[in-house]
Amino acid sequence: MSEPVIHVFNHNAMATQFQVRIADEEKTYAAQTAQAAFALTDQLESLLSRFRANSDITQIAQLVVGEKLRVSEPVFACLDLARKMEFATRGAFSVTAAALKTQPAKPLWALVQKEFSIRCDSGRLEFDLGAIGKGFALDRMAEVLREWSCPAFLLVAGGSSILAGDAPKETAGWSCGLGEDHSTHRYWLKNESLSGSGLAVKGKHILDPRTGQPARRQNRVWALADSAAESDALSTAAMVLTESEITDVVAKNKMWLVFLNEEKKWRQLGLRPLPPMV
Repeated sequence: MSEPVIHVFNHNAMATQFQVRIADEEKTYAAQTAQAAFALTDQLESLLSRFRANSDITQIAQLVVGEKLRVSEPVFACLDLARKMEFATRGAFSVTAAALKTQPAKPLWALVQKEFSIRCDSGRLEFDLGAIGKGFALDRMAEVLREWSCPAFLLVAGGSSILAGDAPKETAGWSCGLGEDHSTHRYWLKNESLSGSGLAVKGKHILDPRTGQPARRQNRVWALADSAAESDALSTAAMVLTESEITDVVAKNKMWLVFLNEEKKWRQLGLRPLPPMV
């Protein structure tokens, strides 16, 4: 069996490196496809980043109670998914968690579906999409690659957000590990996403949105889901949830798995069948 031909392209955005790997395609066309995906990533960053002066997220933070703001479709879709993940994780994931550093309580907000707008109901809407924005970008990039008829791909953001498309020809999938590239705990992934959250890179930056306290877990957590936005949010939530809470959360969504690292051994929680191991 011959090794598949895989073309690799890199791009810096959202304060990290994005990588596109495309299999089973001519190199020039693969490069054009990757550039189209990266162009979308740059556009999303201009809308979703709280560090951009004119972004939708920055404008949302300027709303006073009772005010509404019409936002772009990507921002509305990302916030709509963030709200659904907050509900699914019992509040352990929230894009307003960082607001607890400057406010006594989480700000309240609502989406007005018919108007594509957001309304501020209390506090100041200090959103931080870091725990879902990169995954959302990967999901939208995947749509571009499929539109360009490049379905066999692997998308990576910063090494901790991984979205696999179809498997390269004559393979079982894309080899992805829990942890570093040399990790022995590896799976063949296809049409699913694997995301990790931890404290090693940014320190105690993950807060429990329900209490404002730092994450309870010290070891890295990984989550498997259908979409990168979901796996990103789920892995972040798992950093603050108890084991019994994680079990309850993933039991309500059979497409989710959470991997806990305890004493250098990985243990999975969830009902979803594991992908085949490499």
